[in-house]
Amino acid sequence: METSNQEKLLVNIVKILDKLNIQYFITGGFAVSVWGRPRATFDIDIVVKIIELQVNKLAKTWKNLSNAGYADENMMKKAIELSGEFNFIDPDSGLKVDFWVNKTGSVNPPEFENRRFKKINNQKVFFVSPEDLILSKLQWYKLSESDRHINDIKSVFKISGDKLDKKYLKCWINKLNLEYILKEKNIKF
Repeated sequence: METSNQEKLLVNIVKILDKLNIQYFITGGFAVSVWGRPRATFDIDIVVKIIELQVNKLAKTWKNLSNAGYADENMMKKAIELSGEFNFIDPDSGLKVDFWVNKTGSVNPPEFENRRFKKINNQKVFFVSPEDLILSKLQWYKLSESDRHINDIKSVFKISGDKLDKKYLKCWINKLNLEYILKEKNIKF
C-alpha cells in the first residue's frame, strides 16, 4: 500500500518534534480516521507543548524539511503567548499543519497523559485518546455548531464505543457542561 502525502508529512513532522523533545498529539480529522471512520481532511492538527526557546530550532528544522516551507516565528511566539495556533505549510505537498499550543491554567481533560500511539510507516505517532477526541469535538461543536463535529463524535462512538472509558467521558462531559449537546443531538453511549 502506498503512503499518502499526508502520512509522509506527518511522519516527518513527528520525527522533528521527537528530535526537539516537543510533546504533541494528533487530533482533528486525522484522529477521527484513527478512532472512527476514515474521512477526508485537508490539514493535520497537532496539539503541542512548546516554549518560546524552542521556536527558533523548530523553524530552522522545518527549513531542512523543505527549503520553501513556510513558518512564521513571530506567529509561533504569539501562539505560545496566547495559547493559540500557528501553522507550517509544506509547499511540496500543499498541505498545512496546524499546531495548537496546549492551553494552561484552565479546566481541561488530561489529554497529554491519555494520548495513545499508533505506528505509521514504522514511526510511533501519538494521537489524542478517543475519549478526549470526543470531548474536543463536543467543545468545537459548542463554538461552531457544525454538524461535522457531531458526525465525527457518532463515528468514534460507533467504531471505538466498546473500548471507551465511559466513566471518564461522563465525568468530563459534566465538568465541561456539555451534556446538553448529547441530549440535543440524541447521542447515547
